[in-house]
Amino acid sequence: MGDGFMRATHPGDSAGSSGTSEHGTDPQVIHTVHSPTVNSLFSFSSSSSESEWNKLNLFTGWKNPELTEVGRSEALAGAQALKKGGHTHFDVAFTSVLKRANDTLAIILKEIDQENLETFKSEKLNERDYGDLTGLNKDDARKKFGEEQVHIWRRSFDVPPPGGESLKLTADRVLPYYESEIKPRLAKGEKVLVAAHGNSLRAMIMSLEGLSGEQILKVELATGVPIVYKLDGEGKVVSKEILKP
Repeated sequence: MGDGFMRATHPGDSAGSSGTSEHGTDPQVIHTVHSPTVNSLFSFSSSSSESEWNKLNLFTGWKNPELTEVGRSEALAGAQALKKGGHTHFDVAFTSVLKRANDTLAIILKEIDQENLETFKSEKLNERDYGDLTGLNKDDARKKFGEEQVHIWRRSFDVPPPGGESLKLTADRVLPYYESEIKPRLAKGEKVLVAAHGNSLRAMIMSLEGLSGEQILKVELATGVPIVYKLDGEGKVVSKEILKP
């Protein structure tokens, strides 16, 4: 899963090459003629800017493994995609309290020469908590609990693993923070960068694109690939772009 970023721009700011998700779903495009401001939201997938636990195929959740060298290279490639798209100035950044997201953000900010950017960290943006699965090898978990049960825990919207969070519970944690802290900055036309994780990003994407619980489960976030949302003055999606390195 990925760690991510968000930004808001005014009309005329440059955007990168367009694209769709791995499943080919185009974003909903909403044009508001009377809106004076266009905001754009960037989401950068670093959930697998690969960590040491990703490399070992372990459920990671809220644990704090380091990025691997592959992960650092993925984060740098994403940063370079932002630069290539002309996205090199942000007003504020938000991230989780987990090191892999923080390190991914640091790599990006260094590459775009914004190492002193105002940054807010919150556990509300942490990855989904996998509870009793945390630290288990995914193949071993299938042997212990059964392949079907592990699939249900991983891919259902509202069935949590023992002691952990479902995607619904993750969204219930993430979205109030997005609404109270991130969305107001976007509404002011600020450029906002968010470094989060695959499932916390899915929660925000679900809100942005108006997706159902079943639809969001099909959304895949490619490693090291920034996703750009342009929003109108009412916070509705105007366009979605994927900046492939």
